[in-house]
Amino acid sequence: MPDDRDLDLVLLGASGFVGRLVAGHLAEHAPAGLRIALAGRSRERLEAVRSSLGAAAADWPMLIVDSGDAAGVRALAERTRVVATTVGPYLRHGLPLAEACAAAGTDCVDLTGEVLYVRALIDRCRDRARTTGARLVVSCGFDSVPSDLAVHLLRERAAADGAGGLGDTTLRVRRLVGGVSGGTIASLREQLERTRADASLGRVVRDPAALSGGAPLAAGQPDVAVPFRDAETGEWDAPFAMAPYNTRLVRRSHALREAHDDARFRYREVVPTGRGTAGRLRASALAAGFAALAGALATPGIRSLVARALPAPGEGPSAERRAAGSFEVETTTTTTRGRRYAAAVAAEGDPGYAATAVMLGEAALALAVDSARCSPDGGVLTPAVALGDVLVERLRRRGFRLDVRELQPAAGRRP
Repeated sequence: MPDDRDLDLVLLGASGFVGRLVAGHLAEHAPAGLRIALAGRSRERLEAVRSSLGAAAADWPMLIVDSGDAAGVRALAERTRVVATTVGPYLRHGLPLAEACAAAGTDCVDLTGEVLYVRALIDRCRDRARTTGARLVVSCGFDSVPSDLAVHLLRERAAADGAGGLGDTTLRVRRLVGGVSGGTIASLREQLERTRADASLGRVVRDPAALSGGAPLAAGQPDVAVPFRDAETGEWDAPFAMAPYNTRLVRRSHALREAHDDARFRYREVVPTGRGTAGRLRASALAAGFAALAGALATPGIRSLVARALPAPGEGPSAERRAAGSFEVETTTTTTRGRRYAAAVAAEGDPGYAATAVMLGEAALALAVDSARCSPDGGVLTPAVALGDVLVERLRRRGFRLDVRELQPAAGRRP
């Protein structure tokens, strides 16, 4: 990347709800001297954000730019080394910026959880980004850092122990306290509307290998669609609402690593609901509720009624509610040599807001401050592949728990 850029990091969407949280994180944790700018459509709103951040941000420039203005985002990309964007839905608003960053050799991090958007990035930006060295790092929030880094930690531990590649791997959501962000709802609605209008897009979304770049997958990786009793834990499991995206992102990490020792890698995500009849009933209720929500958001007429009851983009919970949230996921694997491990990723703070702001902020700082320790390769990358141990270390310093332990051999088999 040319070294004549006058900025190190630009936060686009800084006046949105999550953007303001990311700006606050950067103001508190960015090293002195890092050249940061706030970008968005409204000078007045940007000034309000900057004035709320205190002395650390008093001299940060403000860039007035619309995400849909190709010339504007091109000028932005050419001025900075790294862009962090919170402007979604990304399928509607993100492609001009991504294409500009790919052309300019500028690193970019986002919060997308949209299969169609990442597929479009792969098709339209991958080759150019590889040539220029631009690292377009997708899904640097709750979609999908916990999923991606948990598998990263498992793979590293298995390799260090000489335990072979990863085989059957399952993420279980052990705790999830907090709301769903308005941006996540808007992205889900956008994707549902597009797939309803175009059956070919629906086939892309349903493809377990949609983001794997043509790399072959081990057989038996359909989405978990109905509750089942987990032979490994004895608990009933329900589908996890974010799994249809997270699983594809994790499989992209696997494909990008060309992990030949992991040819039997299979990955899924579930929500355990307990044992016995009560666990089965809870799993059934959770699965039915998610299916009903997705159906309502995809149905004209009903969609507008449901939308009024859900947070809109730019809205979010109070500081007290954000602080009261938390999450914990546990990911287990059995390696090709029969060793079993579990990785835990957990943090305090509402996962869709507070924790996501930390994850995106630290991903951006990883590229802006620790660029030489991140992947040297450009392209459409995942958090684990692009940032790996650098992001693990940074999140640990911010109070996240990321650890791995070895388990005793399993008595049962995966259903």
